[in-house]
Amino acid sequence: MERKEFLRSLGAGAAFALTFPCLQGCSKDEVNGDIVEEPTGVDFTIDLDSAEAQPLNANGGFILKNLVVVAKNLEGEFVAASQVCSHQSYDQVRFVNQEGGIFYCDVHGSRFAQDGTPLNQVDSNPARPIKVYNLELEGSILRVFE
Repeated sequence: MERKEFLRSLGAGAAFALTFPCLQGCSKDEVNGDIVEEPTGVDFTIDLDSAEAQPLNANGGFILKNLVVVAKNLEGEFVAASQVCSHQSYDQVRFVNQEGGIFYCDVHGSRFAQDGTPLNQVDSNPARPIKVYNLELEGSILRVFE
């Protein structure tokens, strides 16, 4: 029996049953992050002289702590926003050196200004801002709080 004849004999149902799992496994929607709740009661400090804070020595550098992205923007000022994206609550928001420095979620491409304002709309969901936190710098101690 030739391959064409064999495939025809299987019928559409068998072909679907064999190919559907592969199509599901090859989905573009695979995500490396987790869906989490927006952090509440945020109030912590970072010692800028510590090893943890080394990425904050350079403009454009950032760290992740307590579901918050703390960054030193391209102008050398500290900014902090939720690591949880307002689009679908994935914990994948990072600071990237695009458009003067923005917060970006690579799960679905959500982009936010440094003040949390959405810069684009993803899918048909209305764009919502991400939470931005207050900062106080005293010596080498940076406080991040609501």
